[in-house]
Amino acid sequence: MRSYKIYIDENLPRKLASGLNELQRPQNMRDNLDIQVLSIKEIYGEGEKDEEWIPKIGKEKGIVITQDYRIQTLRHQKELYIENNVGILFLNPPSKGGFAYWEMVKLLVNRWEEIKKIIRKNNPPFVFRCSARTTFEEISL
Repeated sequence: MRSYKIYIDENLPRKLASGLNELQRPQNMRDNLDIQVLSIKEIYGEGEKDEEWIPKIGKEKGIVITQDYRIQTLRHQKELYIENNVGILFLNPPSKGGFAYWEMVKLLVNRWEEIKKIIRKNNPPFVFRCSARTTFEEISL
C-alpha cells in the first residue's frame, strides 16, 4: 500500500484538510492507498514561509494543494519545490479574492478522484493546475 501526504496550503480553509482526511480514511483500504490530508498551518504554524515548508514537505515526498500560483512564477520557489521533489496542485480561483468557502469545498470534493489518479501516476516533483470549470492539466517543470 502506497502512502501519500497531501497538504492543504494556509491560503485555503484549514478545515478542508481535516474534512477531506475524514472522508478519505474509509476509502484508503478500498483504494489500496494510505492518504493523509494535512493542514500546512496546523503542522508548520501560521505564516510559515514557503521557503521553509517546501523542503520539509519534500522530505516526505508530499503533495501540496494551493491557490498561490506565485510558487510557480517565482524562480527561487519553483527551483525549491523541484529540488525538493514536491508535487503541486494549483487551484486557479475565479477572481483575485479567491474561492468562496463552499466553492472550494465543492471543487475539491468533485476533483478528489482526479487528484488521487494524479498522485498515483506521477512521482514528485510535478505540477498540475485546474480552475472551477476545468480539469487538472499538467504544467511542464
